[in-house]
Amino acid sequence: MLTTTLSDFRKDIKRYLDRVTENFETLIINRGKDKGIVVISLAEYNSLCATQHELSSKTNEKRLDSAIEKLKSGNSSVHNLLDEG
Repeated sequence: MLTTTLSDFRKDIKRYLDRVTENFETLIINRGKDKGIVVISLAEYNSLCATQHELSSKTNEKRLDSAIEKLKSGNSSVHNLLDEG
């Protein structure tokens, strides 16, 4: 996570934005006491939106939890295919 001031961000905006997009960094720009802006890449934003959508209902949440448990226990078709190969 990167942190900077607004004036430093203005001075070197390209470098900051390159780090955000190329390294999946999160940038926080401080704007005074308890104020700030968070900058993330479009890919990270889309990922957060997809996660929020998947967790928006109990049915989706249970389905994801079940899939995660199957992967952890090695009881998944992907795991089985890897074992066979």
